[in-house]
Amino acid sequence: NASYLLKQTQAQVVKLEGGQTQLKTVETLAKFGIASCSHLGLQPQMVHKMGGYRVQGKARSAAEEMLATAKDLEAAGTDLLLLECVPAHLAAGITEALEIPVIGIGAGVDTDGQVLVSYDMLGISVNKVPSFARNFLEERGGDIRGAMASYVEAVRNKTFPAREHTFA
Repeated sequence: NASYLLKQTQAQVVKLEGGQTQLKTVETLAKFGIASCSHLGLQPQMVHKMGGYRVQGKARSAAEEMLATAKDLEAAGTDLLLLECVPAHLAAGITEALEIPVIGIGAGVDTDGQVLVSYDMLGISVNKVPSFARNFLEERGGDIRGAMASYVEAVRNKTFPAREHTFA
């Protein structure tokens, strides 16, 4: 199914939310040469089972479990890890422990890269804008291209996410 979907959509990677429950899937995808991106921390598809939109990995035991799971996913063959809504020190530790790229969303500045949903970046979210978002559109006076360019520049310069967009 993954191979068919990649061909039909011209996508290059399969994104999987979840940790230990996804290990066999990651192993199978890797065995067949299909790239995967694993997603730990806040997982939007499971937000109601996780108790809502909350920072994940705050307790020491949860942080240790997330680090161990990240290592397991890397060993299983995942190509990329996305950490969402986790304390910055945990994201930095996971990034340092892994060889694969780690991308953060609400995970501090010390990951290998950043992602921010475009409607959060542009301040046009239907619901509440996450505290880890920054309204680049407002800063650029309504210029969408300029807002996107400002976001890229801020990530490259490591001025985003700043302290106010980061969890302790």
